[in-house]
Amino acid sequence: MAVAGLAGVALPGVAAASSLEFHIRHQFRPFDLIAPGFVQYDVPARPGRVVTGERPVAPFCAVVTRARGAVAAGLAGGGTSVLGRYADGTATIEVTVGGATTVVESVAADLPGEFGFAVVVNENAVTVLADTGAGWQPLLTNRDGVRALIDLRDPNVLRRLSYGYEGAVGRVRAGYFGQAGVRDPHVVQHADGRPFIRDGKLYLTLTNAGLGFFQQAHWGVWTLDLANPTRLTQVAQLFFARDGVVLGDHAGQIVVDGDEFVVAMSSWGDFNFAGVHIRYVRTRANVLSGVHVLPTRKMPLPTTVSSWDPAMTKINGQWHVAFVESPAQSPAFVFHPALARGRSLESLSLVGADLSLDQTEGTIIQRLQGKWYVLTSDGDARVYRKYDLSMRPQGTLDAPYGTNIPHPMVFQYRNKYWMVTFDGTQYAEPVLGYGGHGDFIVMTE
Repeated sequence: MAVAGLAGVALPGVAAASSLEFHIRHQFRPFDLIAPGFVQYDVPARPGRVVTGERPVAPFCAVVTRARGAVAAGLAGGGTSVLGRYADGTATIEVTVGGATTVVESVAADLPGEFGFAVVVNENAVTVLADTGAGWQPLLTNRDGVRALIDLRDPNVLRRLSYGYEGAVGRVRAGYFGQAGVRDPHVVQHADGRPFIRDGKLYLTLTNAGLGFFQQAHWGVWTLDLANPTRLTQVAQLFFARDGVVLGDHAGQIVVDGDEFVVAMSSWGDFNFAGVHIRYVRTRANVLSGVHVLPTRKMPLPTTVSSWDPAMTKINGQWHVAFVESPAQSPAFVFHPALARGRSLESLSLVGADLSLDQTEGTIIQRLQGKWYVLTSDGDARVYRKYDLSMRPQGTLDAPYGTNIPHPMVFQYRNKYWMVTFDGTQYAEPVLGYGGHGDFIVMTE
């Protein structure tokens, strides 16, 4: 069924936005080339070419060091390597397969006598960065040229490679990539909708922005210290195995259902404008800690078009799954909110969808002041819309609406409502292109 949306105002006979009024309390930018807590190698530099023997289980990693003059770092092993290199005023990305080395990209770089040097792998994209005293800046990046020679998503390829470097003069660190920013917050919750909070820390998932487009992002579990909301800490790295490769699918939700976790995510990890869908898995693995590669399957949603941003809650014995429906991603994205319901996640029927909108995502199911709502973000009207569980419009949230399409992730803690979201602030867009966003934003009543 289709229902008409609002145009930023309440319809006759429909309650306007609730008395809740949100205000921004904190805004900051998480940025780490290697995620704190996920360092796999940390030693003083050794002379010569070093292959460490330490390796990632997914192609989302980084090697960081200091150098004077010629230096290289990346992944290497068994006559194969993917390296970023700097020498004689030129930065390059090179791939060696079967003993044959190909320089896939190069750029002139004027670096000082000593500098920070880093090579990041996000999926098949390789980025070379330098820090000359003003923070990390990318020198060059390449995905298509690397992929033409090697597929780092293939676990058979990746298990033969480990972190390597040469020419480093300072401490060398390697491990799982962190983020250039964060987006798509979704609170980890119990099946009945209660937020998962331990020792005053809220657990939530975030899309860890990579150094480039959607495929370069991946998913992480974080904690937010509710006594000090500037303390946002990553506690898990999540990757997904499907179609023979390991991907960084993201933009989803984790639900604690008895002794299992229901993990649902969007298939952005191999996005190529041929469509997106929602996948999921039930697991007893502790996905709230550590590094995981999880096999997934497609969620049988009642839709024939693309979908993303799943939100799952069990209400009155039935699973409610809000999601985004998208009939087109090219030449332009078109997307709107929808809601399904059923006794299980495998037997869902469509409740309704707002077909009047075409730039609306970030679906959230939340209880506000005793009533259940589907919340969503309308990028055209620049408002956070509310629907009841029949997908009838119920006004809008009173909250600041920033750049991009920020998600209305509202939750309640100790009789106070909070909202966490993000914005569209990019990192190094002239080199990396769109995708390296955004700031993390905390609001309260």
